[in-house]
Amino acid sequence: MQNPILNINKPIRVLVVDDSAIVRKVFSQELSKEKDIEVVGTAPDPYVAREKIIELKPDVITLDIEMPRMDGITFLKKLMQHYPLPVIIVSSLTSKGSSLALEALSTGALEVISKPNAAYSVGDMSIQLADKIRAVYGVHVDARKPVKVNEATNQIAVNSRALAQTTNKIIAIGASTGGTEAIRKVVTRFPVTSPGVVIVQHMPAQFTTSFAERLNGLCQMEVKEAQDGDSVTNGRILIAPGNYHMVLRRSGARYYVQVKNGPMVHHQRPAVDVLFKSVARYAGRNALGIILTGMGSDGAAGMLSMKNEGAINIAQNEKSCVVYGMPKEAVKMGGVDHIEHIDNIAEVAIRCIMR
Repeated sequence: MQNPILNINKPIRVLVVDDSAIVRKVFSQELSKEKDIEVVGTAPDPYVAREKIIELKPDVITLDIEMPRMDGITFLKKLMQHYPLPVIIVSSLTSKGSSLALEALSTGALEVISKPNAAYSVGDMSIQLADKIRAVYGVHVDARKPVKVNEATNQIAVNSRALAQTTNKIIAIGASTGGTEAIRKVVTRFPVTSPGVVIVQHMPAQFTTSFAERLNGLCQMEVKEAQDGDSVTNGRILIAPGNYHMVLRRSGARYYVQVKNGPMVHHQRPAVDVLFKSVARYAGRNALGIILTGMGSDGAAGMLSMKNEGAINIAQNEKSCVVYGMPKEAVKMGGVDHIEHIDNIAEVAIRCIMR
């Protein structure tokens, strides 16, 4: 499920599907600045998009999910069934838009980006969109299957008394492209008595709120979007809010998180490296790191810092990644102790954290 090395002689062909003429114009203008990306067409609704997909054969589609005539989710389901392509969801920063975006990700879309507004400059948006297009280019989406939100979870059976002794332990997880489903596969298997978990998933503001709410309905552990000062305790999972960095802090025996602004790292906020380096500093050998599917190198340096302080680290293997970028870089840098298929990571993590 990896994307191949990009052929610089053949630009990535993109079709922009959005009912907003302004969004279509902005995306086309910004993406035309990238030498390796070509906007081959635009469409105001799924009906026009269907014809243009057949005619233009794009490599990647950007898709709005709130459109007239046919909503984006319905179109996406049809697309995944009859003509699967890498899809990046474009959504407004609303509760409805965020929920629909997460449904789209579980249906087969690979990435999500917010429409340009006051929260994101056009420049930041265009950089992120171009990066996401490169990340999903060539991914074999026909191998992805929609996931039902109420899908049964095979929770790991462990000695609860043994896990009760891990109150000073921390599990830190980082992910990007394809990460929402990878994270779901891992954390839904954690027992309710698992050590506190802190997560950075590259995702815009507001979307992390819906993501946390969705996971909270699936997990044995409590899941919430992190707020400044939240305690990291057994049975709790904290997800970094979009557009804010999250760092681990310690006061005496108490772990807590600080949610803060700051410059983007690897074009990301939140960034995995920011979290991992703080975990290295304040948790050290009491930490376990997990790096999952995603493009780029965010998290690799932080994972090495964690290992240098005595933490045990796990990377998702290439076969089960949507994009084998972040785990690959962490392995190359020497910060990884175990390389595991996504289906095995939760069990290995719990076994290691009980060491």
